[in-house]
Amino acid sequence: MLNLKEKTAEIWTPDGTAAEQALARTTHMSVAAHQDDVEIMAMEGVLACFGSAQHWFTAVIVTNGAGSARSGIYANYTDAEMQQVRRLEQKKAAFVGEYSCVAFLDHPSSAVKDGKNAGPAADIAALVAAARPEVLYTHNLADKHDTHIGVTMHTIRAVRSLPKDQRPKKLYGCEVWRDLDWLVDTDKVAFRVDERENVAMALVGVFDSQITGGKRYDLATMGRRRAHATYHESHAVDAAQAVIFGMDLTPLIEDDAKDPGEYVQEYIARFASDVRARVAKMS
Repeated sequence: MLNLKEKTAEIWTPDGTAAEQALARTTHMSVAAHQDDVEIMAMEGVLACFGSAQHWFTAVIVTNGAGSARSGIYANYTDAEMQQVRRLEQKKAAFVGEYSCVAFLDHPSSAVKDGKNAGPAADIAALVAAARPEVLYTHNLADKHDTHIGVTMHTIRAVRSLPKDQRPKKLYGCEVWRDLDWLVDTDKVAFRVDERENVAMALVGVFDSQITGGKRYDLATMGRRRAHATYHESHAVDAAQAVIFGMDLTPLIEDDAKDPGEYVQEYIARFASDVRARVAKMS
């Protein structure tokens, strides 16, 4: 059994399969900061595995969910009570989405935002080594949420700690707290996610504690995907009805010397150059 750092950590399997087996059958994995982030950013992986006997999706939730905004029936919930609510919601999503398993690492956000804290990276490395996923999804390096960036950096460190033959073939940074429609088109990884829209809506909608207070993540997430599909291409009819954009972070786990900060700056530089060139062309 994996020896995860936090005593409250848990690996839960919707179909009752032993955790070791559920990890071993995993082909697609998402490492996310919070409960509901997976369902917003990694739907490409969920759909690739839904109803499949060959492909299985595992969700890894790094933080414990404490400190989240709350109102309505949750207004007077303590942090401990909210953690239990959010864990239950994530389990509901895992059941609906037919995940192989969901791992709750239960680290406080303060630990995730501390680059010197080795705990989160060690847990992520242990899970990736046990699962050996082909594709790994996490937050993109231009996200504006500090905890999300912390998770991405811990994920990169975790994968880099593994032998090359145990690393995923692909690592993608996906959208939650900053869209990636600003990327130049050649830099965008466009995930088509218009199959099973009913399942996608259910997965985001199950997080009642996050939606009840007025943050309509369900409507916003589906709307963003539909907007991306339409605005992705200006001179052709829509090729898809829902799209999520990703940033290819694979070079960062192929070359351990590559600096993540410099790497994302290259994306920003290409965007700035594209804008500058278009304005100059029309001047």
